[in-house]
Amino acid sequence: MNASHSKENILKKIRKALSESTPIPFPQSEGNSSVYQPPREDLEVLFAEEFTRLQGKFVFCLDDAEMVARIVNISQGKQWTKIFCTEPSLQKIMHVGAFPLDPALALKDSDVSITSCECLVARTGSVVMSAAQLNGRTASVYAPIHICVAYTNQLVYDIKDAMQFLKEKYQHNLPSLITFASGPSRTADIEKTLVVGVHGPKEVYVLLVDASE
Repeated sequence: MNASHSKENILKKIRKALSESTPIPFPQSEGNSSVYQPPREDLEVLFAEEFTRLQGKFVFCLDDAEMVARIVNISQGKQWTKIFCTEPSLQKIMHVGAFPLDPALALKDSDVSITSCECLVARTGSVVMSAAQLNGRTASVYAPIHICVAYTNQLVYDIKDAMQFLKEKYQHNLPSLITFASGPSRTADIEKTLVVGVHGPKEVYVLLVDASE
């Protein structure tokens, strides 16, 4: 068999594969089985442990009022003045809490960006965001500081649970981009030295609000 014939056979297989739907390589992975054991503690505790281990800053709040008060205290302590937040639901909460927001502030000029998220993954300490959110993923990575506001009913255990959460929310219209962010941006590409804040925010806060009531 010459080289050109072998090449043609390979191309035929590729064309055939492209014309057919691709089966899931490991169909069992879409089921309920998991290599990870069920959590032995509350998801709030597990997420807090994993998120802080990844250098994230975690704050638990009993309600929206406490959440706004915490952001005010942190902002004053850090002397943040340029705070970007365009999500109507968060703007409303901030307004009720008398938190000053500049509606004319551009993201590129901000010190801090406040956003919501799709959900939180407790096992990996990850914040899940998507293109379906206002400003997409941009608001969570452009500003030097990212504050994410989430609620306890957005907590899931594992990544597969997060995907199921999104499938139930969006049905057959899943967002074009789904991102799992685990702590602040960091890299060790340069001389194996860990550097934080190179490709995204250097500090990430998650304010988790109790939604049990």
